[in-house]
Parts: sequence; structure tokens; C-alpha cells
Amino acid sequence: MNRVSTLQAFDTSLAQLQKRQVEMSEMQNQLTTGKRVNRASDDPTAAARAERALASSARVDADQRGVDASKSFMSLTESSLGDANDLLQRARELVVQAGNAGLGDSERKNLATELQGIRSQLLTIANRSDGANGYLFGGQGSAQAPFIDAPGAVQFRGTGGEAKIAGTEGLPIAMDGGATWLSARTGNGVFETKVTTSTGSATIDVGSVVNPSALTGSTYDIQFTNTAGVVTYSVLKDGAATAMTNVPYQAGTAMQIDGMAVTVSGAPATGDAFKIVPSSSTLSVFDTLDKTVSDLSTPNKRGPQITQDSIMNLRNLDQVMGRLTTARSDAGVTLNRIDGVTDRLGEQKISAETEKSNAQDLDMVQAISDFQNKQSGYDAALKSYSMVQRLSLFQYLNG
Repeated sequence: MNRVSTLQAFDTSLAQLQKRQVEMSEMQNQLTTGKRVNRASDDPTAAARAERALASSARVDADQRGVDASKSFMSLTESSLGDANDLLQRARELVVQAGNAGLGDSERKNLATELQGIRSQLLTIANRSDGANGYLFGGQGSAQAPFIDAPGAVQFRGTGGEAKIAGTEGLPIAMDGGATWLSARTGNGVFETKVTTSTGSATIDVGSVVNPSALTGSTYDIQFTNTAGVVTYSVLKDGAATAMTNVPYQAGTAMQIDGMAVTVSGAPATGDAFKIVPSSSTLSVFDTLDKTVSDLSTPNKRGPQITQDSIMNLRNLDQVMGRLTTARSDAGVTLNRIDGVTDRLGEQKISAETEKSNAQDLDMVQAISDFQNKQSGYDAALKSYSMVQRLSLFQYLNG
């Protein structure tokens, strides 16, 4: 027969009371924090899940900071390129105005002065800060303004290429200034027409490609002879004579040369010559404006010279404007991409937070119910302990 001593009964009741008190305290802590897992020991598996979710959320936050930096940069870049294109559009209007042969030298000089001011504004835009101790067009790095107005030409002293944020997205935080401002295609983008000699009234247009498969990439010279008013021309390819020799000249009629069409207008003199060379990516915004300013500042030009200058300067302006427009379009595409990345990161953030919540957060309805049950159990244990206390032999004898 097992005997239960008074001490054993007290200890058992006290242990039960303490256990229920601890359980209530833990439930109260959970209700206060709103978390089911406050320490790893509460639920090691759930704690590990929450830790992984927390790490995933932190990575998303880091990625989002990089994306936000890229968005800020690309927004500033897109706006800056818009400002530059507005200025170049004004420059184009001035060049069209300057093509009027009826203008005098002083009027053309005034136009050149305004163009010089536009050039200065464009240089300021090219050196615009990104607001974070960097430059929008500094490429992969530039500790100082990336463009310097050196004697002879504006030079790019940044590092070529684009600086990008860390991570898999590779979003840019600086644009390649050299490629943007100094590397438009010369001519019409495929070939470039040039004046070699012009003493008559002839001018040559920009030209166009009529048969891409026939292009050779060679250099061509168009040489004119005017004998008693009868004008003929010959075409040399890389300095060698071709089948096009002593061809009768018709003003304003396109000449078809190996997939290219160029039109010469006016009356060439003997010895007048034009050249066709392959296009290259060497056309600078600033060189274009410098040449235009120089042309407009040169006095005593003949009408055909003014017309030819206008043709070439408009061609060059269109090319550099096209390059900046392409760069601006690229910035817009990147901004759209950033919106998509932001949406995806937002979804990843929600997923990580949901996983973390599922792992450690408390079901408040269930927790309140459990707490009430444990409180009832504690009250019952307290009553039981109180009854056991009154069952001692001394109390019995005293009674």
C-alpha cells in the first residue's frame, strides 16, 4: 500500500501551481508581444523559418535601396537629356534661320552668339551632378566634372561605360557620357558627304542609302569639269578611276554610286570636288556647335557657301539630337524596367513578411482562448493547493 505524506502532497500541489503559473506567464508574454515565438527555444523549427524569412526581407530591402538609387539617377538623366534636346532644337531653329542668304554678316554673328550660349548650357548639363557626389554622365567613375572644355575640343575625362548597382538586376547609376555626348554617327549615319573644293555655285546634299547590299565602305571622290558650259563629272573609288568617267552632269539629279544616292545642285566649276567617306561614331555635340558658330562668324561668304554650311550643320545637329534622343529613350526604358523590378521586390517583401508572420506570430483569438483555459486551470490548482494546506495533522488536531 502506497502512503502519501503531507509533505509530498504539498510539494505536488505546489509544483502543479508553479507549472500553471509559468504557463500563464508565457501566455501573457505572447499576448503582450503578439508573437508565438519570442526565443529560439520556444520553437526551434519556427524560429529558423522566421530567421530565413527575416534574411530574405533584408536582402529585398537592400535591393530596393539600389533600385531607388537607380530610379533617382535615371529620372534626373531623362530630365537632363530632355533639357539638352530642347536646347538643340533651338539651335536647329537658329541654323535654319542662318541659312537665309539674305542675312548680313552682323545678323549671322548675332545668331552665332546665341549658339555659343546654348553650347555653354549644354556643357553644364553634361557635367550635371547626380546629387550624391557623382555625375549623371560620369560613366564608371569620375571624381570631378567628366567634361572639360579643353583647347580645340571638349574632352571626356570620366571612365567609359555605365556604373551599375550591385546585384542581378544591373541597373545603371551613371551613364556613359562619352558615348552619349561625343559619339554620334557622322554624316547620315552610313556615309558622310564633304566639300573638297567649291569655287562655283554647286552644293551637295546629305545623301541616302538606296541599296544596302551594294555598299562597299570605300571612299569616293566626285570631280567636276566645266568646258564651255558643258559640265561632266568623274567618280574615283579609293583614288582609282571607275566606269563613271566624264558623265554628263544634271543639276539636282541624284547620282547612284554603289548603293548610295547623292545629289549635287547648282553649277560646278572646273576643279570642284566632293568626297564621300564612311560614317564613324565621332560626332560631338560640342564640335557640331563649334563648327556652326565658326561658320556663322566667318564674314563675306557667298550664297552657295552659306547654303552648303546650312546643309551640313543641320545634318550634324540632327545626328547629335538623334543620339541624345536615343539615350533619353534608353533612360525611359530603364525607368519602366525599374517599375517592374520594384513591383517584383514588393511581392518578394510581402512573401517574406508573410512567411515570417506564419512562423512566429500569434493567433490572437486562439491565444486568448488558451490563456483563459490556463487561467481556469491555475485557479483550480490554487484552490487545490489551498485545500491540501488545510489537511495537515496539526490542523486536524487543532480542529
